Amino acid sequence: MGKTAAVIAAAGEGKRMGDGPNKQRRLLAGKPVLAHTLELFQTCSLINEIVVVAAEDQVAAIEKEIVAAYNITKVSKVVVGGQERQDSVWLGLQGVDPETEWVVVHDGARPLLLSEQLAKIVKKSRELGGAIAAMPVKDTVKQVNMAGEVTATPLRKEIWGAQTPQTFRKEVLVRAYELARETGRVGTDDASLIEALGEKVNVVEGSYENIKITTSEDMDIALAILRRREEERARVRVGFGYDVHRLVEGRDLILGGEKVEYSLGLEGHSDADVLVHAIMDALLGATSLGDIGKHFPDTDEKYRGISSLELLAHVAELIKQTGYSISNLDATIVAQRPKLAPYMGRMVEKIAGVLQVDHGRVNVKATTTEGLGFTGRGEGISAYAVALLEDFRV
Repeated sequence: MGKTAAVIAAAGEGKRMGDGPNKQRRLLAGKPVLAHTLELFQTCSLINEIVVVAAEDQVAAIEKEIVAAYNITKVSKVVVGGQERQDSVWLGLQGVDPETEWVVVHDGARPLLLSEQLAKIVKKSRELGGAIAAMPVKDTVKQVNMAGEVTATPLRKEIWGAQTPQTFRKEVLVRAYELARETGRVGTDDASLIEALGEKVNVVEGSYENIKITTSEDMDIALAILRRREEERARVRVGFGYDVHRLVEGRDLILGGEKVEYSLGLEGHSDADVLVHAIMDALLGATSLGDIGKHFPDTDEKYRGISSLELLAHVAELIKQTGYSISNLDATIVAQRPKLAPYMGRMVEKIAGVLQVDHGRVNVKATTTEGLGFTGRGEGISAYAVALLEDFRV
């Protein structure tokens, strides 16, 4: 698939915002509006390049205060916009890499677009040839004449409010803009110019939160949305853990605190309980508390031969101090031998008991690698774990 460039239309004066900086540079939750937008495109793997279109008197400030300050490395240039948005997008199109195949046009003043929405629209465009974000209207729409009289009531289910991003093949979008320039046609969005070519435009459901900031009231709404999102992110934390130990002679095989009958055991400073180690790392990761090496270094003799369940109890206390509670814990042991099914129930009981959670919140599975790799050759055992924590205080 060819390169994809984003043209960010940010040349509006924002007169309805009142006194103060240009709306693209106004602070929203401590960060310029345009910085929110550009960071989203910066982190999207589907976007190769960003061209920002700005008002002439804003170019230098945007380059310094936003692009450089927030390390938006995908911005190849900030170009001066035109009189109208349509003129600005056209100038932005001239600035993209000649090898670009797809162009995503987005309003700089729509900072609340989510990464999954951006990815969905880009992928749908590549599949269908072009797509825009839009949402069904909530109110009944009336068509009104110049005298203020209602002339028609379109079916609400057929009326959608267009948003950005809007994504099309570059050559189609360029042809649409060239035709508009030749005919003097003014479109209310990029899609309307594509439609004038006779090309199909597909709709992808966006979000009612993907608002365009136009007035100071919009800033208040945007701030409330960002705060709610932050609260939701803070309520739920996810951690991932992985560990591996070598199988050796002369050691007991301890998994999930349970002694498993086998001719070999796991080598390690503690009891080398690979399952419990993965679980601890998942819990520590979910709360950004480092890893087991940080808390229980293998250079400390007091941990030599210690039961990993004792270490897990300490981790459980650390989790409790953060205010988070364990919502769910899922772990997988990867071992070719021995058969672990007979021990699973006791493993769950011991882990849940130490963590002081209901057994239904802990799940332990086992699998083989069908003879592949070090586990398949019986050289070691590994384990994976995912922990979901929630802050029930919120």
